[in-house]
Amino acid sequence: MILATSAGLPGTIEAPSTTLEVSHLDVSYRVRGNERPALRDVSFRIGRQESFGLVGESGCGKSTTALAITRYLPRNGSLSGGSITVNGQDIAALDKRSLRQFRARVVSMVYQEPGRALNPSIRVGRQVAEVYEIAGMKKSEALARAEEMLRVVQIADRGRVLGSYPHQLSGGMLQRVMVAMALATEPSLLILDEPTTALDATVEAEVLDLVSSLRQQFQTSVLFISHNLAVIAKMCDRVGVMYAGELVEQGPAREIFENPRHPYTVGLVRCVPRGGQSKDHGRLDAIPGFLPEPGEVQVGCVFAKRCALADQRCTEETPPTYEVSATRTSRCHYHEQAPELPRATPEDVMPRRADGGEEPVIRLRGVSKTFHVRGEQVRAVVGVDLDLKVGETLGIVGESGCGKTTLARVLLGLSVPDEGSVIELDGSPLAPECTSRSRKQLQAMQIIFQNPDSALNRRHNVRHIVTRALKKLAGLSGESCENRLLEVIRSVRMEERHLALRPYQLSGGLKQRVAIARAFAGAPRVLVCDEPTSALDVSVQAAILNLLADLQSRERVSYVFISHDLGVVRYLSDSIAVLYLGRVMEHGPAGTVFAGPHHPYTESLFSAVPSLDGTRRERIRLKGEIPSSAHSPAGCVFHTRCPRRLENGLCDSSEPPFVEVEPHHMMRCHIPLEELRRLQATQSAPVPEPSP
Repeated sequence: MILATSAGLPGTIEAPSTTLEVSHLDVSYRVRGNERPALRDVSFRIGRQESFGLVGESGCGKSTTALAITRYLPRNGSLSGGSITVNGQDIAALDKRSLRQFRARVVSMVYQEPGRALNPSIRVGRQVAEVYEIAGMKKSEALARAEEMLRVVQIADRGRVLGSYPHQLSGGMLQRVMVAMALATEPSLLILDEPTTALDATVEAEVLDLVSSLRQQFQTSVLFISHNLAVIAKMCDRVGVMYAGELVEQGPAREIFENPRHPYTVGLVRCVPRGGQSKDHGRLDAIPGFLPEPGEVQVGCVFAKRCALADQRCTEETPPTYEVSATRTSRCHYHEQAPELPRATPEDVMPRRADGGEEPVIRLRGVSKTFHVRGEQVRAVVGVDLDLKVGETLGIVGESGCGKTTLARVLLGLSVPDEGSVIELDGSPLAPECTSRSRKQLQAMQIIFQNPDSALNRRHNVRHIVTRALKKLAGLSGESCENRLLEVIRSVRMEERHLALRPYQLSGGLKQRVAIARAFAGAPRVLVCDEPTSALDVSVQAAILNLLADLQSRERVSYVFISHDLGVVRYLSDSIAVLYLGRVMEHGPAGTVFAGPHHPYTESLFSAVPSLDGTRRERIRLKGEIPSSAHSPAGCVFHTRCPRRLENGLCDSSEPPFVEVEPHHMMRCHIPLEELRRLQATQSAPVPEPSP
């Protein structure tokens, strides 16, 4: 077997120019005695030091491809056709011993959730060192190499990290540890399966920059799987678009996203909110319909049922792989017409009703929340003043741990705020605990959680889940309850046939629609949306965002929308609040906040977001990690990380007031607005994104 040469580890000859070759790959799963195809005729290659991206909806076969490459398919899965070679070696021909060597030295994988990939009962240092021990090193030498590898992935406090358990580290730090473990043996191929989905913008940018630099340092080829098209555009040389187990288009990443030549790729690109797009200026173009059922026999083009260009030829004749150019292919009979694909979703928006008056539906004044943990006071939310108007959306953004979810829990009465906090609904005070609030007040405020799997009872069908909310919150029964049930289900664009299904029988998008239907069942005044689209594909995300915008326009419900996806926040929000260590650092109309000038913290958040159109803004890098809420820095709480900190010591010693810097635009910063405008003007112009 040909192994990649690795410093300090046994190896053989230099790897060939092509690291991975997947040729006409077929994978099937045996279910109830029947073979169900999962991948059909998939072919692509990854050159030495090249980065190749796989995109597509959940269930299209991306992760199955990765499992096939590493021979980690479940017992009922098998390679039913084609071949996979890594460094010229056919992996299907490897015996058990060679396969162990292959996984230990040649290919490594970084998963979406590092917390689940690491053993919670073993210290991080022991787990990183174990990678070297498997390669034959002694314990002492392995620990030394583990510490050195943490330095390579830019972890400063290596002693603390090595001695910590996984639950004691942040998500970004855990992902760095996983990258360190994956690159420890300098593999020929690194597979990244949704490595940044659960990370906020700044941590995501740091991890992506780290992977890019280490890819060059270790001369590693990368297979990058993600539903975030902008991340793929930033990280990958070439990209393959998967649909229903087939690779329908592939080519240079920038060309694919700038000029897609398959209707499915066109639909994916149109689903992404871009260029400051907002709900008031048009709906996103969501892809109609759903993926075929797993194992469904396909005749003709697999995308024909959802394609506006499809005709009889598409339903009868399977399209071959057309060569669009010397470097691009597309499986579409009409790939030349693909860029002119008609919109599937009307762009028109519902007219917004007149504001419901100056009195806000929600009013927060001096809201704070302090937790007492091991004798320390953790100030999770500090002195928040916010208003939410009728029929409008307040977007809340910030890094993980800044207090977004705690503020939402305080608003809903799930966490009791500190004494002196004022929370009002329609001008009337709300009791601190939800158990002390009236049914009318409970009905007025509902929540949509990030993960519908954990929010919906798997034992109950959709009818029971939504009907229970109608009875408990709206007090309905009998025929009126049934009529309202059907009305709510139709409003979230589900059908009556879905009522008999349980959550495990639904796709991720349909489960989130059930969660929205349950939340709307009691006709709420305020809906808290806590990362409701972060785990969804861009196609499902677009449909959910359009749905939320239409329901808001029709029902005049107000949203508190929490997300780390700033493009999504910009699309749905009327105003933005930026939180850091529990404090609102900036607040104002969405257009004003996004246009700038920004608070330095807001500026760093925006600069970290990758762009799908091949442009970027100069990255504003923060210093170190976010401080602990139990030991907030003196003066401005952001000064320890601020790239624009004043040299006169004012930021270090004095906390800036929260003041109106221009009409309706509030900011907490010692630097005058005009000075911020001047400083940020030189970094606001987009520049071309360098090739990966």
